[in-house]
Amino acid sequence: MFSKARYARLKWACRRGMLELDVLFMPFVETGFHELNDEQKVIFERLLTADDPDLYAWFMGHQECDDKEFADMIALILGRVKV
Repeated sequence: MFSKARYARLKWACRRGMLELDVLFMPFVETGFHELNDEQKVIFERLLTADDPDLYAWFMGHQECDDKEFADMIALILGRVKV
């Protein structure tokens, strides 16, 4: 279970400073995160530890993510967030 403090840290981690990532992560963490199961929440938390250039390449489709869990989470986020 994610405590309020852990969620607050996670929400802060969604603020990347790169507009392309911010417009994906911020709406998702505010509207879609709470609908994830516990395993997916942990995967999302891990995804946020990736470097911004990698995240950008994966989300923009410039590079395929080798991590299946990350790739599934990226697809889920892209399917939920309308950019």
